[in-house]
Amino acid sequence: MSVGLLLTLAGLALVDSTSIGTLFIPVWLLLAPGPVNARRILGYLGTIVVFYFGVGLLLALGGSRLADVLGGAMDNRPVLWAQLVLGVGLFVLSFRYDGKRRPRSGGVLRWRDRATAGDSSARWLVGLALLAALAEVATMLPYLGAVGLLTTSGLGAAEMVGLLAGYCLVMVLPAVLLLAARVTLPRLIEPVLARLNAWIMRTSGSMLGWVLGIAGFLLARDAAFRLGLFS
Repeated sequence: MSVGLLLTLAGLALVDSTSIGTLFIPVWLLLAPGPVNARRILGYLGTIVVFYFGVGLLLALGGSRLADVLGGAMDNRPVLWAQLVLGVGLFVLSFRYDGKRRPRSGGVLRWRDRATAGDSSARWLVGLALLAALAEVATMLPYLGAVGLLTTSGLGAAEMVGLLAGYCLVMVLPAVLLLAARVTLPRLIEPVLARLNAWIMRTSGSMLGWVLGIAGFLLARDAAFRLGLFS
């Protein structure tokens, strides 16, 4: 297990921590008037973790079997060059979503309405978490990149499962820290949450660009190091 792999996985997990399901909705739940029910919000975040972990296991197991069939083909230089090109392509594509040319906040506004409307029962929050996670499956590029790195890293099953679990926990760590601050220091954190919400609404059009850019950079960086371009 290399330090480079751990840093890449941590970077991708932090990118995933800024998605609608892992940050936007928790912020809106924390901004809801009245006392915060930490248990229910933790249930929401736990549902996100379990869902992503389950999807990751399915993908990793399938990827591991495919890697066994290919017999190390993922470490061949042509494949690594393809990964490098893909990473650079995602990074270049990210500039098309800078939020200035294509401002789009309608989808984010709908998610805000879903998070702040209706009852706040635990069952409703679990359903909201599943809805958010399912809606993001098609665009979970950092997570797909992380699973791909794990399945081609040559790690044992126990190490891969442990890293995948750690990845999912890091994804929700910023939201957990905000929840802890909201419970212990409500007067101090409420203005911060309000500014964070304003930032979310102001930059929602460029969030996809950030995800594409950072994920592309990390994938290209991993391929470049494995190709020995920096040695």
